[in-house]
Amino acid sequence: MVTTTDHCRDDFPALRREIDGRAISYLDNAATTLKPRSVIQAVSGYYESNGTNIHRGKHRLSEEASDAYESSRMVIARHIGAAANEVVLLRNASEALNLVAAGLDLDPDARIVGCLDAHHSQLLPWRRIGRLDLTRVDAHGRLDREHFRTLLRLRPKAVVLTHCSNVTGVIHPVEELIAEVRAACDATIVLDAAQSLPHRRISVRDLDVDFMAFSMHKMLGPTGVGCLFGRSELLATLRPLTVGGGMVDWVDLDGSVDRRIPFRFETGTPAIASVIGCAAAIRYLEELDTDKRHQYDQELCAALVGGALARPALRLIGPPDRTDRIALASLRLDSGVPAGEVARLLSDSYGYMVRSGHMCAQPVVTDLAGGEVLRVSAYVYNEVSEIEGFYEALDELLTWMEPPAPRG
Repeated sequence: MVTTTDHCRDDFPALRREIDGRAISYLDNAATTLKPRSVIQAVSGYYESNGTNIHRGKHRLSEEASDAYESSRMVIARHIGAAANEVVLLRNASEALNLVAAGLDLDPDARIVGCLDAHHSQLLPWRRIGRLDLTRVDAHGRLDREHFRTLLRLRPKAVVLTHCSNVTGVIHPVEELIAEVRAACDATIVLDAAQSLPHRRISVRDLDVDFMAFSMHKMLGPTGVGCLFGRSELLATLRPLTVGGGMVDWVDLDGSVDRRIPFRFETGTPAIASVIGCAAAIRYLEELDTDKRHQYDQELCAALVGGALARPALRLIGPPDRTDRIALASLRLDSGVPAGEVARLLSDSYGYMVRSGHMCAQPVVTDLAGGEVLRVSAYVYNEVSEIEGFYEALDELLTWMEPPAPRG
C-alpha cells in the first residue's frame, strides 16, 4: 500500500518540468489534477497495442478493447458502490448534469432547489428547464439550513446539491440535507460530486442519492470522461440527450429500438483510451492509505488557510478553519490588484500554477468576494513547503505591485 507520506511525487512526470530553470509547483488541482505514470501508460498502451473501436466489431482487437472499456466501467462503479449498469460514461460532469436535467422532462413551471455556490454546470442546466431557487450561504460559504428548509416547503420536483464548493472548499453535510429532502417532499436528488470525490470516497447507497455526477480528470484520470451514476429504475426513465450510432439495437424505416441502460445514453464512439486510463486512476487512488491521505489533506488545508489568515492583504473566501473543507483556498486581493495578472506572474516568474477568475461559480464569487479571486488548491502530490513557498512568492509579488505612496 502506498501512503501519502511516502509522497508519490516521482509518479507524476509533469512535476519534473521547469520554467526558466525553476521547478514548477502545481497548485491548480481543483481545475484538474496531474496524471500518474500508471494512467499515462494505460492510455498509451491502448493505442500501442490495440486502438480499435468498441461494441461494434466481432474481431479479436475490438472484443479486447470492449472488454477493457467495460472493465473500467466496473472499476468506477465499484469505487462508488454502484452497479455497472448504473454508471453512464460521458464527456464530462457538465454533460452528465445536462442529461439528467433534460432527461427528467420536467414541466417548465416545476420548482427546483439548488445551492448558491453551485458550479455553472449545476446551475445553468436547471435554470433552463425549470424555476430554480438557490439556497443562500453564510459569510463563510456554509449553507443556510433554515433557508434550505423554507425552499423545500415549496415542494420542488428536483433538489440539486453541491457536495463541495470549488470556491470556498466547504464540504456540505449532504447526508443530512438528503434526509431532510426525503422527509419533506418527493423530489429527485442530483448531487454534483466533482470536487468532493477526489478527496473522499463516496458510497451512493449510503448517501441515498438518485443521481451523482463527477469528473475523472479531477481525480488523476484523463480528460474527456465524466461519469453519471443513476439508480437503475430512474435511469431507465430518462430521455437520451443525444441519439445516433451506438445507442440503438435496431433501426428501420418505421423507427428504432434503444439499447438498454446505460448504453442508450452513450452515443457515438467514446473516449476509449481515456476510459481505460480512468480505471488506472481509480486503482492508484485506492492504493493510497485512506486515513493517512485524509490526514495529509488536512495538513495541506491548514497550511492554505493559515497562510491566508496571516496576511492582512489577503481575504480568505470560506471558513477560517480546516473543518469540513478540502485543501483549497480562494483569496481576494486588495482592490486594484488584478488577480489574473498575479496568477500569470506567479507562473512565469516563480513557477507556481494557480487559478484566477470567477471559478465557473460567478454568483457565489460575486456574493462573497465581490470580484475575481485567486484560487490555490492542493492534492496528494503537493507538499506543505510548496504552499509556504507560494505565500512567500505572493508576498514578494504584491509588495512589488503595490502602488507608491502619494508625495507630500
